[in-house]
Amino acid sequence: MNWKRSIRHLLMPPWRVRQLFPKSVMRAIEDTIRKGEKTHSGQVCFAVEAALDTRRLLRGVSAHERTIEVFSRLRVWDTENNNGVLIYLLLAEHNVEILADRGIHAKVSKQAWEKICREMETHFRSGHFEEGALTGIQRVTELLARHYPGSGPNTLSDRPVVL
Repeated sequence: MNWKRSIRHLLMPPWRVRQLFPKSVMRAIEDTIRKGEKTHSGQVCFAVEAALDTRRLLRGVSAHERTIEVFSRLRVWDTENNNGVLIYLLLAEHNVEILADRGIHAKVSKQAWEKICREMETHFRSGHFEEGALTGIQRVTELLARHYPGSGPNTLSDRPVVL
């Protein structure tokens, strides 16, 4: 068990999410997703979690493993063209993970997703949470619009999820 990591998680209170992502920022995220989805047939979900719970910490669950759990829980895979994308932020680690369904994953390199994650993390480390979130959503939207132009049914909620 990584004690340093555990302490970061244990000291990250859930209310910190609402402090860094107040209602105005959450609305801006939702609006950006909604507007972006008018340019492509994919689905974008944004989820933020303050910290992993003790059970997951003891099991050594990584941010990537948690992203897979959240992807499944939010049913991001449940799109007609398999082109759902989850942007997940684990606040205790300022770690961003992007998980794309198999349709869009086959068309976009891992390096492209990683570049978006690192750009978002740079904003977050500087304390620019709204800018980081909106930039990431816009970059994902650009990729989806390139590979799945036009709009499709909105099958997943555009509202950001706080876990």
